[in-house]
Amino acid sequence: MKIFNSFKVFYDDKWTNKGDAVIYVAPKFKMVVSILFVFLWLVTSVYIAFPWIADLGKYMPVFFAWFIVTGLAFIPGMANALIVSGLVLDKRPIFRLHAKSKFPPVSLLIAAYNEEKDIATTLRSVLSQNYPSVLEVIVIDDGSKDKTALVAAKVISDNKDANVKIILKSLTRNTGKAMALNEGLKLASYDYIITLDADSYLYENSLRNLVNYMLCSTPDTGAVAGSVLVRNSRNNWLTKLQEWDYFHGISVVKRIQSLYQGTLVAQGSYSIFKKSVLQECGGWTDTMGEDIVLTWGLHSKAYKVRYAENAIVFTNVPETYKNFFRQRKRWARGLIEAFIQHPGVIVKPHLNVPFIWYNLTFPYLDFIYLFVFIPGVIAALVFRNYLLVGLMTLLLLPLALLINGIMYYKQRQVFNRMGLTIRQNLLGFLLYMIGYQLIMTPASLAGYASEMLRLKKSWGTK
Repeated sequence: MKIFNSFKVFYDDKWTNKGDAVIYVAPKFKMVVSILFVFLWLVTSVYIAFPWIADLGKYMPVFFAWFIVTGLAFIPGMANALIVSGLVLDKRPIFRLHAKSKFPPVSLLIAAYNEEKDIATTLRSVLSQNYPSVLEVIVIDDGSKDKTALVAAKVISDNKDANVKIILKSLTRNTGKAMALNEGLKLASYDYIITLDADSYLYENSLRNLVNYMLCSTPDTGAVAGSVLVRNSRNNWLTKLQEWDYFHGISVVKRIQSLYQGTLVAQGSYSIFKKSVLQECGGWTDTMGEDIVLTWGLHSKAYKVRYAENAIVFTNVPETYKNFFRQRKRWARGLIEAFIQHPGVIVKPHLNVPFIWYNLTFPYLDFIYLFVFIPGVIAALVFRNYLLVGLMTLLLLPLALLINGIMYYKQRQVFNRMGLTIRQNLLGFLLYMIGYQLIMTPASLAGYASEMLRLKKSWGTK
């Protein structure tokens, strides 16, 4: 092995091409390059924006002019620069699969509440995985009022796979997802715990790829998030928008965060954890965002959280705006809960700290977007007043196309490797670029406010 500062040339059985030289660039070096690019981007943006700030300063105190432009341009631009540089620098590891005899037994937890329509399909997708070791599936019926338990019991009775043991645990009352998962954790027999939503469908070899990523990661890895994509994307305009959010936004951001060894959410819908790490963190907390709170608990204890883009699961997303609003409101509350329960992650030295700081600005950015940017667009279109939204804002459109183009290219590579085809959904893509934030921001702001005001919590939808 030769080491040249931040670069390594080595031969490793974990990589796909056994015996071939692999050039490894340390994440710390990549982060330095990204931060330099972000800094140059910021300096250039501030220089260009001085006339804009001066114009705004004629109508308001200069402080407010800086407050507005920072939220409209500077912070979003820095975030985009960080993502673009990360995508350019990112070279995802493609690990060799372990021999079948080396795959460990795992426990898979499925918390289900009123899922009689989907639980059978989910369980059958698990059975179709042909995982090369013992698979313990624990279905926790969280006090369902429908036939979830009966449907699950029917699948259990039909199961002929000797390597797959399905256990049904029925709770007498609805306790919430976190508590249901904790009940499943008590029953889990093995050292690796996988969580899966009850209305999901595992793509081929997904379990094997997820476990393999954990096995090939460094010993300080506490969790690996799987790749969650939209299952019901053809149903209506809202699911088409969410298809692009999961495909572009969520997946790409997780990928960049994983580049710096710190994915911020090992989502409960599909992730793998070391059982010892879960027990050290006390399992899942009874919060609205139990998955992000747990993940930040892992970060606070210096565990790395990674992302396996080839461990794909398809899940159902909300089909009505009411359910979408409730889901995103819950996600926003979960973010605030994570900051409250684990404030130390803001200052804890780690490569993913820039992403945590960026998340800290979300309430401010969403406020600026809804109450400054949108009124500015209306003023420009209706009254031809370009004080808030003008030529400089229009220049962001080519940038947005460039960023989305890079995202699309990277994600298409993943799909090609996995034998998947990107569905033609041009209308959904255009609406996603133009209007998705508009329908999402009110829900996020409602979530931030609800958590800060300690309002009553209700689950809503996942």
